Amino acid sequence: MADQDELQIVMFPWLAFGHMIPFLEFSKSLAQRGHRISFVSTPRNIARLPKLPTNLAPLISFVELSLPKVDGLPENAEATSDVSVEMAPYIKKAFDGLELPLARILEISPPDWIIYDFGPHWLPPIASRLGVPCAFFSPLTAATIAFYGPPRPKASTIAIQNPRSKPEHYTVPPKWVPAPSNLAFRLHEILRIFAGGAAAAANVSDVSDRIRFRSPIDGCNVVALRSCTEFEPEWIHLLQGELFRTPVIPVGFLSPVTQDTGDGDDDADDRWIGIREWLDKQKEGSVVYIALGSEATLSQDETNEFTLGLELSGLPFFWVLRTPPGSTGSACVLPSGFEERTGDGGFICRGWAPQLKVLAHPSIGSFVTHCGWSSIIEAFGLGCPLILLPLVSDQPLNARLLEGKKIGLEIPRDERDGWLSKDSVAESLRIVMVEKAEFFKAQAREMQEIFNNKARQDQYLDDFTQYLRDHGRRSPKRTSQTGFKNPESVQVD
Repeated sequence: MADQDELQIVMFPWLAFGHMIPFLEFSKSLAQRGHRISFVSTPRNIARLPKLPTNLAPLISFVELSLPKVDGLPENAEATSDVSVEMAPYIKKAFDGLELPLARILEISPPDWIIYDFGPHWLPPIASRLGVPCAFFSPLTAATIAFYGPPRPKASTIAIQNPRSKPEHYTVPPKWVPAPSNLAFRLHEILRIFAGGAAAAANVSDVSDRIRFRSPIDGCNVVALRSCTEFEPEWIHLLQGELFRTPVIPVGFLSPVTQDTGDGDDDADDRWIGIREWLDKQKEGSVVYIALGSEATLSQDETNEFTLGLELSGLPFFWVLRTPPGSTGSACVLPSGFEERTGDGGFICRGWAPQLKVLAHPSIGSFVTHCGWSSIIEAFGLGCPLILLPLVSDQPLNARLLEGKKIGLEIPRDERDGWLSKDSVAESLRIVMVEKAEFFKAQAREMQEIFNNKARQDQYLDDFTQYLRDHGRRSPKRTSQTGFKNPESVQVD
């Protein structure tokens, strides 16, 4: 690529690994196309990111900004995974303290583009003052973004006259979503979100989540979607056609399944060797893989019922059991005697597991997932059927999206209080793994043709990259300014 085509791009994700990892995949994809990336985050978060492929390391620089100390925020807490859900508002307040150090870097070295995320409501005015165009990129489905609505409607026909302020307002599809639609929270889900601290965030940081979400979108030049029209055309077209005033461009799934970046995961890793030895002993397609993300966790009651339902199903399982965020203790206690009763028919993996390797193993027959978008992308990229157990955040909306397309089965809960019963767990597992196994396998294979289509995913990225070239700060369409100096070794305290 000629020097004049090389873009200097600053990536600024929200302080959650469900955001930082997709931003890193996005960075790798752009670097593959010859562009230079400055990935901005905090020192501890950067240290915990996956190692860069050797061939891309020269093109991706990490810029460390020290997270300001905030009363109430634990020492060394730099990501949402470091704290309980109730403590997340303190992360947001600390995040706002990055405004001045980031502004200093951008003033010294204005890039061609800034690609940012949920949270920095203060960044668009800074970028505008410097003449730097911005892209909003959030690792959510187009359906989820559409559900939360536009920052400011493009058309008067969808003007929001009654903003949603109560939990009950989120239990029905918004009026701008075409009927019929099942895209809504159940009351117990939205109450869990409100109780978890989202509603109290303004009391700590003085900025509501509504502003943190809508202001970055309203202030950007283009919205980049982590999706594609083959999967959710109706939602992408809704964003492009009526909801947003700015261009909306899908960039594909940014899946590690389809990324050919020279990653060299070590198959000799001791943990993987032990896992693989157990998986190799299981029959093809017989194992239920269970992983409920790194942040949201089941309550003790939910753990009890889920565990008993798993045992009741009689199916072999591989369960990644994580310690609750912000906890100094262990994960929820399993019912007495469960591990002894299941014996070699189950594998409890406490801590981290190489999810892509596990999902790709022939013995895996389904995936019980919390419905994080990254996990869905990885599973469908490998053709794995999904059993849905959403917990918080956008996960229930993702579950509705998949259920509406009949490409996943949600474990039923009591509609009133969200009670999860062992019988509903066992029945759902057996439906996907036994009774309707061929149907769900066929649906997963159909999704794999979309999610694992590397040529199509590359085309989305190529098209978006061309948009960046055509509309960057140094593009002939914009005022010519001094070139960007890569802040490769900058660390701001």
